[in-house]
Amino acid sequence: MNELKTAIIDIGSNTIRLVLYQYDKEEGLNEIGNIKTVARLRTYLLPSGEMSEEGIQVLTETLLTFKAMLDDFEVTDVKAAATAAIRQATNRAEIITLMKKRTGIHIELLSEEEEAYYGFVAVAHSVGTKSAVTIDIGGGSTEITLFENKELQKSYSFPFGTVSLKQRFVKGEIMNGSEKKELLAFVKEQFKSLPWIQDIGLPIIAIGGSARNIAQIHQQKHAYPIASVHGYEMTKGNLDELSLFLGNLSFNELKQLDGLSADRADIIAPALEVFNVLMEVVGSKLFQITKKGLREGLIIQRILQTDKSAFDKNNVFERNAKRLARQYGRTEKEVDYLTRLTDQLYRECCHFGYLQHNPRDLELLAKAAKVFNIGEYIELSSASQHTFYLIANQSIDGLNHKERLKLALLASYKNKDYYQRFVAPFTEWMSREEYRKIRDFGALLKFVYALNVSKRKIVRTIKMQTKEDYVQLNIFVKHNAAAEKYQANRHKKHLERALKIPIKINFIEEGLNNYDH
Repeated sequence: MNELKTAIIDIGSNTIRLVLYQYDKEEGLNEIGNIKTVARLRTYLLPSGEMSEEGIQVLTETLLTFKAMLDDFEVTDVKAAATAAIRQATNRAEIITLMKKRTGIHIELLSEEEEAYYGFVAVAHSVGTKSAVTIDIGGGSTEITLFENKELQKSYSFPFGTVSLKQRFVKGEIMNGSEKKELLAFVKEQFKSLPWIQDIGLPIIAIGGSARNIAQIHQQKHAYPIASVHGYEMTKGNLDELSLFLGNLSFNELKQLDGLSADRADIIAPALEVFNVLMEVVGSKLFQITKKGLREGLIIQRILQTDKSAFDKNNVFERNAKRLARQYGRTEKEVDYLTRLTDQLYRECCHFGYLQHNPRDLELLAKAAKVFNIGEYIELSSASQHTFYLIANQSIDGLNHKERLKLALLASYKNKDYYQRFVAPFTEWMSREEYRKIRDFGALLKFVYALNVSKRKIVRTIKMQTKEDYVQLNIFVKHNAAAEKYQANRHKKHLERALKIPIKINFIEEGLNNYDH
């Protein structure tokens, strides 16, 4: 499967969403369109268990609108998946038949197990966390999974979600104190029925719109300096603080709140309390947000059936880095070449005692080498600023926000002044030692990048020799390296500062036979 243009229609209990995807073997998976409508299908379930005619009409109109869009985009490969609202309707078979007849769209009804599984697939392929408990709270159901070392261990689907909890426990538009107490007791009792999540202390990874909105509110409240919620992390204390904050707002204030979708104003508090209870039951210290969920799980699974190597849940960032580098004009050969030279120089520095060998440091350097200076694709003269902004402000699968910041600082390194300017809004994120180390690693990467300034991949090997009061870097090249020589000598002062010793660079031309390219 080299190319695929496909659409997923996610028929949830709160929202119905159409997402258009394009998959390309080289470029990876990209979302090219995303349209949502707030249908609140869960509210159309009658006491008898049937979905009302009005609810069926809302679904019909939404699907007809989506069908017209699909025709405009010329997308014929469509998968429509329905979850709790349709699953819980006693007339579900009739609804599915009717939709096919009225709109031409065949709806696949997902079981509780399938819904939980696809959520896990999305999480496993989009975050670096190896083991966690996931929660996907929709309008009418809540899926919980446990995975260890990226393998699904257990899953369960509870027949309650934000919309059904509000219907059951909240009389007005927002929850009062006694209603909150009742809701908390109910949810706690439900979660306590799963022995496999009790006090296991793993991170919680939250999927879905309510989780994203909670992260956005928290970011707005704290003037968060970088964009996107994917990979954002919060503590139990952060959730408690938000619970107090939201509890003091009127319904109108909630609707105006930055970061919160107006259509979630009445259900955000119940969602937050569910997360809070789960944190307590699991004994978790970390609440992580992913923007990937059921839809991504469906499309990833679909692609993996025909191309097993399309995604790798155990090396999430590596796959993404190649796509990112390619997006900004960097070939895979160049990425591999820069990574190899970085590895060589780092090991030489460690061997002679100028750096302390640490596998995690080497891993971070290798990640940054893959995307170093990608901002030059936009504008050469301001490549550093563009690189920092591009990496710091976009969702990068496999990285949390602190890891993303480190990557942005490393990949954008130009000099000490620029580094301090980029670091300024993040002084509390890391220790002084960490900042110093990243600055020194940035200098090392900048030097390596100088060794390929002509993009001809002419440097073969880097060898270090220690002299009495300086270090000699012997750089073996396969032919004339005038540009590299000039650039390396220009940038060596950054490396000298990082290694704390004067450096002399010696370029040596040699025959190809000494080098296995």
